[in-house]
Amino acid sequence: MAYVITDACVSCGSCAEQCPVEAISEGDGKYVIDPDVCVSCGSCADQCPNDAIEEG
Repeated sequence: MAYVITDACVSCGSCAEQCPVEAISEGDGKYVIDPDVCVSCGSCADQCPNDAIEEG
């Protein structure tokens, strides 16, 4: 199941830099994960300083 970014996101971009398949992009007020591209590796969640990424 793809990961999702919650409203706790502060748009720091650290998750997007970590994503090996470039599934994360800057959205309106927070970053978003494309569920069709996400491979559920968890690298983004491990990198997030605000714990704003969880399994969807």
